[in-house]
Amino acid sequence: MVETDRRPTDEVRQPEPPLPEESGLTLEEYLAMQQAIGHPTRFHILRTLEVNDELSAAELKSAVDVEPHNFHYHLDELVDVGLVDKRQRQTADSHGFYTYYRPTGMGRGILEYGVAELMRREREFNDAYS
Repeated sequence: MVETDRRPTDEVRQPEPPLPEESGLTLEEYLAMQQAIGHPTRFHILRTLEVNDELSAAELKSAVDVEPHNFHYHLDELVDVGLVDKRQRQTADSHGFYTYYRPTGMGRGILEYGVAELMRREREFNDAYS
C-alpha cells in the first residue's frame, strides 16, 4: 500500500450551509427541482416552454416527442416542483377552456445557470481544443 500525505481526520473542513437561514425554499425543494430537470423528457418540456414562453397543453404535447400517457405525468412533475406555472383560461371560447403552461423564474434559472451552462461550457471547451 502506498502512503499518501493526508490530513488528520480532525482537520476536515465542513462546507458552509448551502442556503441562508431565511431562504424562501428548503434544500429539499431545490434538490427536487434538480431531480425533476434531470429527466430527459422534463428537460425537453421545460426547454420547449422557455423558447415559446407559453403553450397550451395540446400545443406542448404536439411539440415534444413523448408518449401521450406519460406527457401529463412529466408536466405535472415540473408544475409540482415549481419549474412550470399552470393557468386555466377564465372564459371559454369556441373550443372550450384551455390550460396554459409557462416556465417560472426558477424554471428559466435552472436552465440558464444549471444544465444549459454546463452544456455551453462543453461547447466552449470543444471549440477551444478542436
